[in-house]
Amino acid sequence: MTSEKDTYKTIEITKGDVLFKDKGSKFIGYVFPITFEEDVKECIDGLKKKHHAARHWCYAWRLGIEEIRYRANDDGEPNNSAGQPIYGQILSKELSNILVVVVRYFGGTKLGVGGLINAYKTAAKLILDEAIIVEKTIDIHFQVIFEYQHMNKVMRVIKENNLDILQQKMELNCDFIISVRKMNSQKVKKKFEDLRCLKIKEIT
Repeated sequence: MTSEKDTYKTIEITKGDVLFKDKGSKFIGYVFPITFEEDVKECIDGLKKKHHAARHWCYAWRLGIEEIRYRANDDGEPNNSAGQPIYGQILSKELSNILVVVVRYFGGTKLGVGGLINAYKTAAKLILDEAIIVEKTIDIHFQVIFEYQHMNKVMRVIKENNLDILQQKMELNCDFIISVRKMNSQKVKKKFEDLRCLKIKEIT
């Protein structure tokens, strides 16, 4: 077993509608679980329909577990006054696969860059404080191909190690896709290889 970290924190349920007010401006926070970059546009478009009279829809997202991608967007607010403060809150809770959006209705009084940073940071913090954060494991997927006569041996390894079968095909050969927690992946792979009656390969 390695000491390498093989878990990450995220949320599972969209959460929205925390409100922060400052000098008449309203800042409304939302958080979404996302899996792909394409999910971001869909979430933003939905909020633009819901809040069509708002002035700004500022956001930050972070995707990936071992290779991290992220973006912070000020959506017309002064440079780094909105997206980065939102992103800072995502980082402070060590979250990934997540999008935080703060919708702003302008109240007629300018807040200045300092006021904006505080407002966007606060709205992002409030919505993340309300979200239910879950810890998930990083999993490796293996394809295992074997003849039907070896099913019992293969199933024994699967049961002893509490592995999840994601897909299974039973044709001339049996073809399983199994999920293994990263921390245990090499140990489990060796157990399958020791059976000497199957082919196993990691799939991405």
